[in-house]
Amino acid sequence: MIDVAVIGGGPAGLAAAEVAAQAGLSVTVFEAKPSLGRKFLMAGKSGLNLTHAEPLDDLLRRYAEAEDSLAPAIGAFDNAAILQWAEALGQEMFTGSSGRVFPRAMKASPLLRAWLTRLDGLGVDMRPRHRWIGWDGAKPADISIAPFAPANAGLAVDWSDHMARHLGCPVKGVAWRVGTQRSRGEAVLSARGLEGGGVYSVSRGVRDGAPLYVDLLPDLSVDEVAKRLKRPRGKASFANHLRKALRLDPVKTALLQEWGRPLPSEPLPLARRIKKLRVSHAGLRPMDEAISTAGGVRLDALDRDIMLHARPGVFCAGEMLDWEAPTGGYLLTACLATGRAAGRGAVAYLAAAAAQ
Repeated sequence: MIDVAVIGGGPAGLAAAEVAAQAGLSVTVFEAKPSLGRKFLMAGKSGLNLTHAEPLDDLLRRYAEAEDSLAPAIGAFDNAAILQWAEALGQEMFTGSSGRVFPRAMKASPLLRAWLTRLDGLGVDMRPRHRWIGWDGAKPADISIAPFAPANAGLAVDWSDHMARHLGCPVKGVAWRVGTQRSRGEAVLSARGLEGGGVYSVSRGVRDGAPLYVDLLPDLSVDEVAKRLKRPRGKASFANHLRKALRLDPVKTALLQEWGRPLPSEPLPLARRIKKLRVSHAGLRPMDEAISTAGGVRLDALDRDIMLHARPGVFCAGEMLDWEAPTGGYLLTACLATGRAAGRGAVAYLAAAAAQ
């Protein structure tokens, strides 16, 4: 007899299972993949950025229009609680200079093993290679769902031949801008386009159709760049002049030539181009390459316990909900928090049903 069936063995599903099992309920986790927590392990390849150590109000603002809907769940299991939870599983944690929080081991596998061991000790039945195929003998519920779309994704770029020697190189010390979004993060030139935190953090604006610009010299003003460009060029090539006058490295020079042609000959117009270079791209990379997704069950389809209005007893959590956030620990924070909220909701729902 199963009290709670959890569909999906990712961070949100495991968090829901933990809460429900700690309340004494019989819990089974069904996962389509051969093992549980696979995306958790994938996130750990870059060090498992579990959360972000900033004030709660600042953290909540990272979820944009979903802030108010997610606030109860995240407030009940915030960044401080996540830190305590991980340390209780035997994982020493530390906070980097940027505020990102990582396990001292800088990988996900020790934490996941300890978590699965705890769940096993609580009696959670974990069944991989099980796929949910739909509601049994019931009419589909009228559930409001926003279309899924890539989030925190790279850009597709059709490079010209002269960029081939730069593929695999990082783009450092630049600023990316889409509308009011701005990022000082790095990116990497790949055969498929641009990857990395710098472009991931502005990918939402790109997805919405806004133009993307890169400032190749964000620490200098337009006037300062123009002043340096006025220095005598002599017999130096254009690329060498940029290198000497602006310390523009070969990758930045290549991007300027790739996206900035025809380049202005006068210092001030050229400085403006360097400071606001429009990125030519073909949109975001496909969703299956993205770090996370937008879309899913709309938040107004749920009550405060994140239970579906259309299906009492069914709770939704994690990335199946329509919210998105930048990288930096915010994705896992909301997945863990909404998962635990779903677990608490299931416990309360079953307790109320038993009392009737």
